[in-house]
Amino acid sequence: MNVIEIKNLRKIYNEKTVPVNAVNDVSLSFKAKEFTAIVGASGSGKTTLLNLIGGIDTPTSGNVFINGKNVSELSENKMTQFRRDNIGFVFQQYNLLPVLTAKENVEFIMELQKKPKEEREKRVTVLLTEIGLADKINERPAKLSGGQQQRVAVARALAHKPTFVIADEPTANLDSKSTADLLNIMEELNQKEGTTFIFSTHDQRVVDRAKRVIVFEDGKVISDTSK
Repeated sequence: MNVIEIKNLRKIYNEKTVPVNAVNDVSLSFKAKEFTAIVGASGSGKTTLLNLIGGIDTPTSGNVFINGKNVSELSENKMTQFRRDNIGFVFQQYNLLPVLTAKENVEFIMELQKKPKEEREKRVTVLLTEIGLADKINERPAKLSGGQQQRVAVARALAHKPTFVIADEPTANLDSKSTADLLNIMEELNQKEGTTFIFSTHDQRVVDRAKRVIVFEDGKVISDTSK
C-alpha cells in the first residue's frame, strides 16, 4: 500500500501577474519504509513539493493522499492536527526551542498530543539513546554542536511515531563527519522503526545513501530511479 499518493499536483504562484509553475502536474507515490531523495537545482520546485506533501502549503489543483486520506480537502485546523499526529519534519536550521533541553524538545509534540508522562519519558529515552545523545538529555541547544542539534531534531521528528518524515536539506549546515553520523542514524531508524524518509537535498552524500532518487526540474519529475 502507498503511504503517500500525489495526483496531478500543481502549485502556481503569482497567478494574476507572472505565473510560476513551482509544481507542474506531478503524480507520484511513496511506499512504507522508503528512503528517498528528491534532488534538483534551487528553484526546481522540490521544497514546494515537500511543503505540499507535508500540508504546510496548499495545492492550486490536484490532490495529496496520505494513507488513503485526501488531506488536500482538510481545513487548516484539521490539517494542523493531522500534520501533528502523522508527519515528522527535519529542517535545515534545526528549529529547536532554545529554552528547552534536548529531552524537552523531543517530547514537546507528545505533550501537545497529551501523551502520558511515563510514555513520553520512555520514548525520549529510547530515541536519545538511539541517536547517541543519552548523556546530553538535559542540555539546551546552545550547548550542543550543529550535528548534535540536528540529531535531536531527528529524534523530535520521530517522537510521535509519524507515518513519514520530511527532511528538507537536513545536512546543509553539517560537516562531513556530522553528515555521515546523521545519515547512519537515519538509515538505522528507517530500518528499525520502519519510518518512511523523504529528503529534499543538494547533497551528493544523501543521494548516495538514498534507495530511490527523484530528479526534479522546472516543477516536473524528469527521472525516478530505484537502486
